[in-house]
Amino acid sequence: MSRIGRLPIDIPAGVTIDVTGQVVSVKGPKGELSLTVASPIEVKLEDAQLLVTRPDDERNSRSLHGLTRTLIANQIIGVTQGYSKGLEVVGTGYRVAQKGSAVEFALGFSHPVTVEPPVGITLTVEGNNKLTVAGIDKQAVGEVAANIRKIRKPEPYKGKGVRYAGEIVRRKAGKAGK
Repeated sequence: MSRIGRLPIDIPAGVTIDVTGQVVSVKGPKGELSLTVASPIEVKLEDAQLLVTRPDDERNSRSLHGLTRTLIANQIIGVTQGYSKGLEVVGTGYRVAQKGSAVEFALGFSHPVTVEPPVGITLTVEGNNKLTVAGIDKQAVGEVAANIRKIRKPEPYKGKGVRYAGEIVRRKAGKAGK
């Protein structure tokens, strides 16, 4: 049995969950999310807990069991607390500035790079080199943060670029001088 999948999900106060067939809708103080559960997996609402079960021990059912439970648990955390990911801009002349809801980066290119956040994601700038990506959907927050980092990845010689907060960049030695 899946060690993660068999654990019940506790529903906190202020969160309402609606299970209709294979669709699980989670509504909380920060917003609403829904998930379509893959076919062999079943979700039941009992008391103040949500149970995720599988009908058999086939490979596909086993692999989806823990995944489904984790996705639903992530949605519950998202609508109650939300998710955020920090980014740092490192390098001389590299900076980030807020332009309305969008963010504008100066990353050593000949032009500034503007990033518009998708629906449900907020970008906030602290200082001129720190950025926070926040939202209720864990997957969307991670994807937006990864796409921003992809604009200018940290390079290994000077460490310049956009990195996650707390990320350690492995440095390389440059060419040896004469």
